[in-house]
Parts: sequence; C-alpha cells; structure tokens
Amino acid sequence: MQSCEISSDSTDDPLSSSLHRNRQPRIVVIGAGLAGLAATKTLLENGFTDVTVLEASDCIGGRVQSAQLGQATLELGATWIHGANGNPVFHLAEDNGLLEHTTDGERSVGRISLYTKNGVAHYQTNNGKRIPKDLVEEFSDLYNEVYELTQEFFQSGKPVGAESQNSVGIFTRDVVRKRIMVDPEDSESTKKLKLSMLQQYLKVESCESSSPSMDEVSLSEFGEWTEIPGAHYVIPTGFIKIVELLARDIPERVVQLNKPIHCLHWNHSVRQDIAHTEDHNSDHRGPSAQGYPVYVECEDCEFIPADHVIVTVSLGVLKKNESLFSPRLPEDKVMAIEKLGISTTDKIFLEFAEPFWSPECNSIQFVWEDEAQLENLTYPEELWYKKICSFDVLYPPERYGYVLSGWICGDEALVMERCDDETVAETCTELLRKFTGNQNIPKPRRILRSSWGSNPYIYGSYSFTRVGSSGVDVEKLAMPLPYNESTKTPPAQVLFAGEATHRKYYSTTHGALLSGQREANHLIEMYQDLYHAEKAKPSI
Repeated sequence: MQSCEISSDSTDDPLSSSLHRNRQPRIVVIGAGLAGLAATKTLLENGFTDVTVLEASDCIGGRVQSAQLGQATLELGATWIHGANGNPVFHLAEDNGLLEHTTDGERSVGRISLYTKNGVAHYQTNNGKRIPKDLVEEFSDLYNEVYELTQEFFQSGKPVGAESQNSVGIFTRDVVRKRIMVDPEDSESTKKLKLSMLQQYLKVESCESSSPSMDEVSLSEFGEWTEIPGAHYVIPTGFIKIVELLARDIPERVVQLNKPIHCLHWNHSVRQDIAHTEDHNSDHRGPSAQGYPVYVECEDCEFIPADHVIVTVSLGVLKKNESLFSPRLPEDKVMAIEKLGISTTDKIFLEFAEPFWSPECNSIQFVWEDEAQLENLTYPEELWYKKICSFDVLYPPERYGYVLSGWICGDEALVMERCDDETVAETCTELLRKFTGNQNIPKPRRILRSSWGSNPYIYGSYSFTRVGSSGVDVEKLAMPLPYNESTKTPPAQVLFAGEATHRKYYSTTHGALLSGQREANHLIEMYQDLYHAEKAKPSI
C-alpha cells in the first residue's frame, strides 16, 4: 500500500496536525457495497488520502448486482429506487441521466406489483382458475386497511395486545380473518378464497420484508421504517450504474478485490510481534511507540494496520462470524446482532420466446386454496416451491423481451439455491401450468436467479426488525467502538455502516448509502474537533 503523506509544515490542515501525528490517519473500509463506497468517496472528498477498501468478492457493488440475460439487464439484487423526495440515490440517478429512459409504466407507487403500475395482476388459484378482478380489489382494500393499522403501533404509540404476540403476521392474519368471517354478504366459497388470498399477500409481504415469515416481524416496530414519498423507479441500464458513479472518483489503488478478512483486532489487541513487524514494513511514518490501535487480519494472512476501520459487512455476515472481532464485541452489540433479523429474498428470472400471458397482465399471483386456514407458511424441503408467491411481468418487452421475475423467501429460498437450474426451471414451469390452467406453457429458454442466502460474503438479502428487537438495537449496532471516552484510548477505532445500521431506512439502498456517509462524517468531524482543540491550546 502506498503512503499519501501531508507535509508537517501545514498548520491549517486538521488531518496532518491532529493527534500530534506527522501522517494522515489510516482508514480501512471493509466492503465495497454502497455503504463502503459512499464512506470512501466522502472521506476522499474531505482530504483523507490514506484510505483502503477491502472487498471479499471479485467485484464492487455488494448487494447491487446487475446481470445480462440475452440483451436485457436484470437485477439480481437491488432493483428499485424507493421514493424520490430527498432520496440521495434518486438524485444521483437523476443528475446523471440514468432515469431518462424509465417509462411512465415503470414509475410505480403500488405496494404489491412494483414492476409496473400499468395492467392487472392475475390472481390464479392452484385449481387453474382466475379470481375475479372485483373480488381481488375488494380483498386488497381490506388488506391495505389492516396494513395501515400495523403502522400505528409505532407511529401512534398504540399498546400491543398479548394475543398478537407482537407479530405483524399474527396480528394481520387475526384481524383480516375476523373481518372476512363476519361479512354477511360473502358466501362460504368467497370467504375461503379471501382467506387463501390473505396467505398469498403475507408471502409477498415476507419477500418485501426479507423475513422468513411475517410472523417474525415486530408489530410494535413495523411503523418506524420510513417510506420516502414518490414512486419506485427502476434504472433501465442497471442499478450497478449507481455503484459505478460512487466509485468513479475513487482511485483504483484504493480498492482491493478478492480480499476477505479473517479477524479484526481492535483496541491494541494484536500481538506485539506482529504489530512491530507491520509497523516496520509500513510506508507510513508515524510515531511507532503509539502503533496502530487496529489490525485487519486478512484470509491471505496479511495484517493491515489502521487508525480506524469502517465495517460495512451485512448483518448476515455479522451473525455467522462471531470470531470476526478480537476482542469480542461488547455484549449489548452482540445481543443487537442476535435480535435483529435478516433472511433471504431471491428472484427467479424466466425468459420465454413468446409471452403466454395476456397483454394486460402485469403479474401472476399464486393463491393456494388449500392454505386458507394454515397458521404457519413454512414448508418441508420437498415443497419449497410453495413459497414462490408470484411472477411479475417485466415491462416494457422492447427492453426485456418476454421475461417473468419470480419471488421466493425464507428457508425455502435456500433450498431453491441448492437446486440446479434445470430443476428450478422445470418446477416453475409446472407451477405456471398448474395455476394458469394452460398445460401448453413451454419451458423457459433461459433462467437466471439470485443466491443471496448461500453467498458466504452476504448471507441474506436485507434486514428487518424481528419480534423482540427494536430501533434501539439498530442504534447499538451502529455505535462505534470503543464505547469509553478515555483519553488514553484512541476513539472511533471501529465504525459500523450498512443498511442494517440505519434506523429509519434499513433494507434500502439509500439507507446503505446514508450510513456510509454518516460514519465518514463522524471521522471528519472528529478530526476537525481535535484540530480546533489543539489550536486553542495556549503556547508555552
């Protein structure tokens, strides 16, 4: 790694004169996703030049992954810019012309089908029948009314009844079922259909929340997630363009790919013989008596010293790797990691030579009539496909061809990931034949799917507030280490960013980006404060 020193003659530079150092602070960023890149970009723009990014995989972007299927650019990861007003991702895209070819149909404010607001969602039963549109709209109004109620517990401080078990799923199922059953105008068969639709809606909701089941999502905290006003935008040329924009002004030497870390040794915990060797070999000339408070031990056995490390790994990685930190994380941070939730939401893209769906159809929703009274929407491995909730039609066909995007979440998504492409393609084809009643649907000519749950550098799609956790846990996860304010302990040695650390915008790309900027600004402000404090000291 090369050194970028600032002359000690500078008396106006807070970076060179703070902490009595004759060098720039060395900052290591773990992860080159949106949070890591946003942090790095912010640091570089504010005069920090000794910044290194360590990315475990062979490419930047993290959970943003645009892929080609034929001529189409598809999103295996982040797909939508959720809202416009004040959304930094939206403004980045708009200012750089990335939304110019986004069609009106792709600007959707709908909650269930997000690919296009044009057209109609076809709710099909496992008996091959389409549920009438007016019945779907009637149920949708009821469901959305109850959905609004789930927001009020946090937003209005409503007490949570014991019967709900503080679960969005249990509360929603209970309230909707009661309202369906007391409706005097519905026949028994209509009531059964609506109860079956409820289960399908909860599967969709689970995919949106990236939870195994809405039964695991906290009712008392559900309303804290904040929606930015405006439509959901797609980026026709790929969400990866946002990543490329963030990385555009970051020198290539800053980012090291294929550099997974083994352990982060903080608070001067690394063995002194290693520390002495690394300091001796380092290009960075600082007072060796001070040493570096943090050493990043990589899987290739390299030890990288740092004054500060910004950790942007996913919540899934934090859950899987208890030994990632030495010394162990404080107990309250460990508990926050354990309590907060992350699961897998995967997409399955199927490309067909010709559409078998009608022109007005924007999605095919799978309603299992035999699930009307089920309490738990989890399945044995051999029935993993029952968790596929729907297939959206990608519009416009001039851009995407004839492509359907299926959704699956939870443990069933992990089972899907272990299957080969042929098995998944055949299974999806059989499902489509069964629910549409059309036995002539051909197998797709190509398939593409995500595998976030089994990705060893991700382990999940995005976070949610699980029953028993709260926004306080998000704050604890985000708190820099060490906690103590001792003047003998270097501050802000380990900082945490990533979507799971943003209390209001967790699970979103803008939450990830803002969290990276937040931690970078934490360091910027800290060094500015130290600089001003030093200038204020009386000369002796």
